[in-house]
Amino acid sequence: MSRIGWLDLSNGVSGDMLLGALVDAGVALDDLRAALAPLDVPVTLRAEEVRRGGLRAVHVHVDAPEAGQPHRTWADVRLLLDRLPEPLRSSSAAVFEALARAEAHVHGVRPEEVHFHEVGALDAIADVVGVCAGFAELGLDRLVVSPIALGGGSADTAHGRIPVPGPAVLALLAATGAPAHGGPDDQELATPTGVALATTLADGWGAMPAVRVGRTGVGAGGRDPAHRPNAVRLVVGESAAPSTGAEELLLVEATVDDLDPRAWPGVLAALLAAGSRDAWLTPVLMKKGRPAHLVTALTEPAATDAVRAVLFAETPTLGVRETPTRRYALARAFRTVDLDGQPIAVKLGLAADGRVLNAMPEWEDVVRAAAALDRPVKQVLAQAQGLAAGLDPAGDG
Repeated sequence: MSRIGWLDLSNGVSGDMLLGALVDAGVALDDLRAALAPLDVPVTLRAEEVRRGGLRAVHVHVDAPEAGQPHRTWADVRLLLDRLPEPLRSSSAAVFEALARAEAHVHGVRPEEVHFHEVGALDAIADVVGVCAGFAELGLDRLVVSPIALGGGSADTAHGRIPVPGPAVLALLAATGAPAHGGPDDQELATPTGVALATTLADGWGAMPAVRVGRTGVGAGGRDPAHRPNAVRLVVGESAAPSTGAEELLLVEATVDDLDPRAWPGVLAALLAAGSRDAWLTPVLMKKGRPAHLVTALTEPAATDAVRAVLFAETPTLGVRETPTRRYALARAFRTVDLDGQPIAVKLGLAADGRVLNAMPEWEDVVRAAAALDRPVKQVLAQAQGLAAGLDPAGDG
């Protein structure tokens, strides 16, 4: 069986709401504080039980100095996050990189030139690192997220009053293909930090999958409207996979011979955002010698409708085929190797008895280390693979 989490974002999302849901679901507040400790910044976390729309919820307050908050660039934030251990450093950096790319798109600058303003403040850094640490603590194999309620109207920012949903939120959604909708209130319900966390950490989108519910958590936002709960709900449970360890999935596919090849990366990204476990292209030869591509998505039954809709919307196909399949997967773990002072996360594939069968360095870390060490990427990859070969699945060495 696999451990699955589901986030209900039908009332919006923010960093503190996600923190509250994690704490209410059983993640210890002290563990989140410990995750923030390497940053050595003046931030404290405290949890309060509140009521939102008649629901009991947890509101996690992030207390940070209001004065003297610098407008950090992406490079500034990255240096701060480099103090974190793996894999927390990589997951936190991925969220801020998504934010940097979104802001760069909105303002027409390079990501390195982005000044984060609100989301670069200490409380937002604490939100991102705390939420990434909390989900790591849950040990999920998969996180499914509902469509995001964005709100409407307008909101005040460092750039003045802007319409809701804000440009950065829309850029984040466009980059990932994540589903969202306006309302139900005429105010900002989804913050850029909350949306960046949801879109970066999500493995799929849609309704709550079939799970045996274990833990639940409700995280409150700061407002308390009378007509709805201003809260995020988190459900954690075990999937109903067969006892053999296999998962019953579907192959959803179509054969396409008339799509501009430049569109395929966007199609694959949209399939993954719709809930596919994986998506790929295979060159094929059709009747009369026509070259084409077979596009295939591996998906859970619950996400099939959304995946099928992507194929019809994003490609010119007139038909989609679905085939039941069975998938066996190795257990996974993350460890870190040190390559001349550069930390590189390694994903391990483990046998049932705990033996390491596969060890693969994370590509983004390899590229970053190669740039820092001024070496060819292929050389750093080979060195990291050599270090990974000696890893113990129970520890870092």
